[in-house]
Amino acid sequence: MVSLPEEEQRRVVADCFARTGLTVEQLWLRYFALGGGVTELELDAFLQGLMTLPRIQRDMVAHAVNERLEEVTGLRQAPYSQKADGPSRSRGPLAALVDLLAGAHRVAPERLPAVIATASRALDLDVTVYLADYEQRSLLPLDGDGVPVRVPLDIESSAAGRAYQQAGSVLTEEPEGSRLWNILLDGEERMGVLEIAAGDEADLRDPALRDQCRWLASLAGHLIAAAMRYGDALDTVRRRHPRGPTAELLWQNLPPLTAATGSIVVAGGLEPAYDVRGATFDYAISESTAWLAIFDAGRDTESAGLVVSAVLAAYRSARRDGLDLSGQEAAVDKVLSTQFGGDHTVRGTLAELDLADGVLRYLEAGLEAPLVVGEDHEQGSLDGGRRQPFGAGPAARIATARLRPGDLLVLHTEGVSKARTTEGGRFSLAECLDDNAGQLPPETTRRVLRAVKSHCHNTFTDDAGLLVARWRGRA
Repeated sequence: MVSLPEEEQRRVVADCFARTGLTVEQLWLRYFALGGGVTELELDAFLQGLMTLPRIQRDMVAHAVNERLEEVTGLRQAPYSQKADGPSRSRGPLAALVDLLAGAHRVAPERLPAVIATASRALDLDVTVYLADYEQRSLLPLDGDGVPVRVPLDIESSAAGRAYQQAGSVLTEEPEGSRLWNILLDGEERMGVLEIAAGDEADLRDPALRDQCRWLASLAGHLIAAAMRYGDALDTVRRRHPRGPTAELLWQNLPPLTAATGSIVVAGGLEPAYDVRGATFDYAISESTAWLAIFDAGRDTESAGLVVSAVLAAYRSARRDGLDLSGQEAAVDKVLSTQFGGDHTVRGTLAELDLADGVLRYLEAGLEAPLVVGEDHEQGSLDGGRRQPFGAGPAARIATARLRPGDLLVLHTEGVSKARTTEGGRFSLAECLDDNAGQLPPETTRRVLRAVKSHCHNTFTDDAGLLVARWRGRA
């Protein structure tokens, strides 16, 4: 490809525009429909030679002019920034979208990083996919075959890690050029980051290009998450240690670790990530209601994982059948008595939040009370609705509370609140929440569980399960 000098391209594009019969406003509307990112005033200034535009924006203007010339004369005359000296390749946002969707169709999961990299070249970008490991400690770079190619990046100390923590983007200046680190999302769940380097004339500070990087990362995250459901290659990369059968069962039964609507953000996590034995959580969100649950069958029996999985299934079945908290509670008690002969109990918390007014209905069966952390860091516990663990004792009397917009609701197992050092020092959940409740809910969850793991030196006597929800107020 031979690059066309910027001023020469601008001059010819302006001459061609003069022959279209369009006003600047009409041209701008066509340009904007193609994904253009500058204002009508800036476009007019560019045509008059009063300001410059990034290469990708100049090419969008040229394309808008050519579309009009084809309508009028049947010919394209406005030049693009590069002249093809061989077969040309489509460029721009639409080409990147087509390349990504077409390339991902029926592709093996491990080939997705190569598909994403190829599609990004239509935006004059060079992209590398990084996936987070299951402990959310490192970001692992992948090549075109879905295997690590470089040294992992630490989430706590790297620019890529900052993008991951903030679920946003971070621009850095490196000896070899600028780098944009953009969060890789499946909906709201953080999968990893994209490392993005620009071509010779692309500008990573261009707001329009940054927007295109965001949708590229969002669509790529969806495709990676979907591919992981039918292949193991990318999932295997994220594992730093083997998982036993019980941990495998519990992880496969979890919902996405993060989800959100306009009214609420929910995030959860489990530790030890590769050896969880008896804890799990679940949630469901509708336009009007959020349902939350956490369960703990302990770590001291080989059947704990099967028991808590059965409890989770009973809870989901009741919830999906439209039963209220009392019906869900009864379903959990019933499965313990009928399938396990009353020989097992499970601790847990069930909650139902009205997303319109913040009214919370909840019951607590053998666990410590849920916590509420306000935007002012004020903390309180919800001490109503208490009963013996599921499978033991009578049903609870449902308790109610009211959240304020911005409040963080925290459900947790005793593996969090009772984690101890080798000297017996107890973990302070309240202090850790005070330090981290202002983060995004998935980052609060990650930081609290990381602190628990550090506190007990990865020696868990109980599984650490955490489920947090921030109510934003009426959508």
